[in-house]
Amino acid sequence: MEVTGLDGKVALITGSSKGIGRATAITLAEAGADVVINHRDSAAEAETAREAVERAGRRAIVVQADVGIPDDVERMFDTALAEFGRIDIGIHNATYSRRELAVELPFEDWKRALEVGLDGGFIVAQRTARDLIRRGKPGSIVFVGSIQAVRNPARSSAYNTAKNGLRGLTYTLAIELAEHQIRVNLLEPGWIDTPGERKYATEAELAEGGRRMPWGRMGRPEEMANAILFLVSDLGSYVSGETLRADAATWLLGGEDI
Repeated sequence: MEVTGLDGKVALITGSSKGIGRATAITLAEAGADVVINHRDSAAEAETAREAVERAGRRAIVVQADVGIPDDVERMFDTALAEFGRIDIGIHNATYSRRELAVELPFEDWKRALEVGLDGGFIVAQRTARDLIRRGKPGSIVFVGSIQAVRNPARSSAYNTAKNGLRGLTYTLAIELAEHQIRVNLLEPGWIDTPGERKYATEAELAEGGRRMPWGRMGRPEEMANAILFLVSDLGSYVSGETLRADAATWLLGGEDI
């Protein structure tokens, strides 16, 4: 089935210089969207993502912004609107995590995880919705959560809390924005093979961990991008207030790390 509804649309994606965000930027561009690529300190990777979007025949800009700083998020939207004149799709993918027992976790790391993972998501959704309502247009908001919202493994108290918060935000906004035909959904990926995982595990450990997954491997960023494509395109035109868990049944294995 041909994907429709993205030609000429503009998608803003936080944390899109690498991993799931990068794959999503490229996938949406291939489906016809122009893209706002965001990074905090990955300028080189963001530029290669922009080049990939342009190879797909779409326009892209790169905006450096720390999603944990409200003024930065506001500036990112102002820049995007000045360039494209509209935002049709807001995708909050940026996150922060420090894996540590709660009794040892510095408060600054707790605060940072919620600022980036939850507060930033609120502002992204708010600004996206405001522009859509101003223009009287339908649109889509997607939060990238995690199955850790249901598995809640140890050493991830702040990250788990931020991802759980996105659930409540998704459901509330879906009801509030329904009259404007703005769809709000949550993607909960499983264990995905991204650069961020290499902060905590070696290649051998990742390979071994992948073999213990229900499908015998980790998920791929492109698979998450395809799920987001469904949610923001006309393929998901009657889907709002939903959690799409894309983890090959990993959440059914229980609460602790596999």
